[in-house]
Amino acid sequence: VQLQASGGGLVQAGGSLRLSCAASGRAFSAYSMGWFRQAPGKEREFVAGIHWSGSNTFYAYYGDSVKGRFIIFRDSAKNTVYLQMDSLTLEDTSVYYCVADSSPVQAGRDPRYWGQGTLVTVSS
Repeated sequence: VQLQASGGGLVQAGGSLRLSCAASGRAFSAYSMGWFRQAPGKEREFVAGIHWSGSNTFYAYYGDSVKGRFIIFRDSAKNTVYLQMDSLTLEDTSVYYCVADSSPVQAGRDPRYWGQGTLVTVSS
């Protein structure tokens, strides 16, 4: 699985940004996908994950720090997963990594596949 993330950039606090991650390789629908982030000097943090359980049913998971502000969704026709980030704060400044695994992407797990990071900078 190859993952190509995009959409990072500079945004003011309170603003919004949408990240995209295009997947190629093996069957997109067979994989759970999501996002982790890591800021300088900080530990890697789970952001969000979306898992397909069959019959067009998806489950979304979120890290505590982004619940209610971020939404993860996927477009199976485009083999792409998105992260809509709203009400951004300075603490959201980080490098965001798109990830994928055959098991659900959740906190506490280390996904098998990682894309290159995309930098999100939130300014005051």
